[in-house]
Amino acid sequence: MLRNVAVPVINTVSPFEFAVACEVFGMDRSDQGVPNFDFAVCSERPGEPVPTAMGFSVATAHGFDRLAEADLIVVPATKPREGPIPDALVRELRAADERGAWIMSLCSGAFTLAKAGLLDGRRATAHWMNAEELAREFPGVKVELDVLYVEDGNIITSAGTAAGIDACLHLVRKELGTRVASMIARRMVVPPQRDGGQRQYVESPVPEVEADSLQPLLEWAVENLTEDLSVQALARRAVMSERTFARRFRAETGATPHTWVTAQRVLLARRLLEDTDASIEQVASRTGLGTAAILRHHFTRLVGTTPQSYRRTFRFAS
Repeated sequence: MLRNVAVPVINTVSPFEFAVACEVFGMDRSDQGVPNFDFAVCSERPGEPVPTAMGFSVATAHGFDRLAEADLIVVPATKPREGPIPDALVRELRAADERGAWIMSLCSGAFTLAKAGLLDGRRATAHWMNAEELAREFPGVKVELDVLYVEDGNIITSAGTAAGIDACLHLVRKELGTRVASMIARRMVVPPQRDGGQRQYVESPVPEVEADSLQPLLEWAVENLTEDLSVQALARRAVMSERTFARRFRAETGATPHTWVTAQRVLLARRLLEDTDASIEQVASRTGLGTAAILRHHFTRLVGTTPQSYRRTFRFAS
């Protein structure tokens, strides 16, 4: 169970990604039923200022030896081209990997993991502006671009900046369930689970579109998942041709309508499996997936386990 979290900071640490780790794992939300984490920030020399990428410094109360007891180590972004990382941090990261602890990098924090040798032969990602550099500097890393985060074994790497939130919430969801992840996301005023990858953020010509934002339609769809949400039906509701609607939908969400709708239905299924005693057939009906067989197919494909197994694991998560 995920309980002990440590964040190592080194020279040129990015304040935003550092704050993401603090916000997700360091805040006391016990009044909302969210379990508290034993959270610590660590540096090579506790008490001494560590320069950030924004010109100010932070000081910590713990050394890197604190990483030895962590269930999860979150490595924030730094300036990718900075020099070698401290030997003590390399030792602790490698030891954590060997014992199977979770290790997560945020944005360009993937360079720290790569320098420690943790990403050799593994799939990983980083900010799209740094992905080519990561692949070039560390040819043993299988760099993926069109993702918000990558989980390979016990190591999770996230794409640029805000994708670190997605990666953190993914791990919370995996370890503590959808309910806890959704409560943290609601408190942070962010979606509990985003679809699509970061390719939608890569600099490219913006396609011409002929409609306002689809956000009202997306909100309606989430509240009406048992309705006909085919491309044809959604396009009619948006008063667009199917072709224009499909193009606009991908431009806004990074996913096809079918992929997005299926993900929303599976997300609702997770909540129902955690919070209700509804049968698998009832869950399938209430999510718009129709039958238990269809629910099992999409649920297993997206979540990596069957609805029954998921319920056994998370039914009483709090």
